[in-house]
Amino acid sequence: MMKKYFYPVIFEPEDIGVSVYVPDIPGCFTQGDSLEEALDNVQDVIGLMLDGKSPDEYPLASPPNKIKLEAQQFVMMVAFDKLAYDRKYNAKAVKKTLSIPAWLNNMALEQNINFSNLLQRALISELGLVR
Repeated sequence: MMKKYFYPVIFEPEDIGVSVYVPDIPGCFTQGDSLEEALDNVQDVIGLMLDGKSPDEYPLASPPNKIKLEAQQFVMMVAFDKLAYDRKYNAKAVKKTLSIPAWLNNMALEQNINFSNLLQRALISELGLVR
């Protein structure tokens, strides 16, 4: 499952800072006091604009050489890391109901096993994610 998506991003230096626009995502724009800050901000705003959509609903990226630029504008391909975004902004705990045999539950309770922590670690391992 792909978790990184790349979009061409237009950067425009201003008197103070840099304005940023993602032409493939309508309404996706931000700015920063520096190029580095603008880059960080655009990755966050891409996530905000795509939040709630499934990856198959994400817009396709335009070829960077097809983007028309003005004056001091330049284009860079920017990576949007869906997993990093979700870890940062969608870390709210959700309640899950599960069933296990009573004998296993009793043994786990005797050992003071934290079920939530164990399930999180098992899912991270099963999905091949690095914590």
